[in-house]
Amino acid sequence: MAGFSFTVTATQDRARTGVIATPRGQIRTPAFMPVGTAGTVKAMLPESVRATGADILLGNTYHLMLRPGADRIARLGGLHRFMHWDRPILTDSGGFQVMSLSDLRKLTEEGVTFASHIDGSRHVLSPETSMEIQRLLGSDIVMAFDECPALPATEERQAEAMRLSMRWAQRSRDAFGDRPGHALFGIMQGGVIRHLREESAEALRAIGFDGYAIGGLAVGEGQAAMFGVLDYATDLLPADRPRYLMGVGKPDDIVGAVQRGVDMMDCVLPSRSGRTGQAWTRRGPVAVKNARHADDPRPLDESCTCPACTGYSRAYLHHVFRAGEMISGMLLTWHNLHYYQQIMQGMRDAIAAGTLDDWVADFHAVRAQGDIAPL
Repeated sequence: MAGFSFTVTATQDRARTGVIATPRGQIRTPAFMPVGTAGTVKAMLPESVRATGADILLGNTYHLMLRPGADRIARLGGLHRFMHWDRPILTDSGGFQVMSLSDLRKLTEEGVTFASHIDGSRHVLSPETSMEIQRLLGSDIVMAFDECPALPATEERQAEAMRLSMRWAQRSRDAFGDRPGHALFGIMQGGVIRHLREESAEALRAIGFDGYAIGGLAVGEGQAAMFGVLDYATDLLPADRPRYLMGVGKPDDIVGAVQRGVDMMDCVLPSRSGRTGQAWTRRGPVAVKNARHADDPRPLDESCTCPACTGYSRAYLHHVFRAGEMISGMLLTWHNLHYYQQIMQGMRDAIAAGTLDDWVADFHAVRAQGDIAPL
């Protein structure tokens, strides 16, 4: 089986574009990964997600282990076949969801015992069980098991969580073993405290991973603090491996992260916003439920080539959202994912051409005009 590799093809300042090669296809970077938490990107067919330009999806270990179960998915041919997606899949380790969704949990050196948010049943996740579940799912990119402490947290608490995560990172590496064609990413922790981030990065580099994630951001610290960490954090990680910023974010978060050397991102925002009546456009977010769209014959964005913009008016999108029709979430999610992928393609092209600064300036200038400006 062909291996996993990463090639940087162009750089501009700290931003870079390249290709992650996997046996299931190439991932163009910088890449945005739509989130398919439970084996589906909500309101979208896999073919539709691919049509937006996505090269890779994200699945969730915690949710899939609880329902329908990793053993069942393995018996049915693995997650790719199960969800009808033949391209790369990254699965997160489940650590964040254990901390955020389960109120009844016990954290020890061994792992986490927790109660399912679905039925209250008791489960255990450890570095070893997380690696096994992700193996059963057939993930192309596997995430090390970590602890992401809830914020606000003291420096002592963040240091404790980071060091536990680094011990778990070594156990994840050992349990992952040698799996040609599959990759294991370590996760940097440490909150917004620089010396903890530096200690974490040093530990991860010593262990050795196929890629490196920056965790523990986009959890309420604000964009300025997040960018403050990214100003140095990417440079702490090996330049010849992909850098993945977890759980980000809004369009301007993504652009700023790429400028600071990030290669991969994921977020539920474009699909969640689509289901709740919010469209992300060049000029900023549009709430289609607002009455001002009821008689508006314009598309969301006349420059957009997605089905929502080429076939439907704002008035129609307002109507179907107000009426609770399923097509509302389908069209708005398609538009949002299309727009996010257009951002990524725009940045890839601009980095390759050496024009990223101009592209970013235009991105912010158009957004500053706002949605009320004529499209």
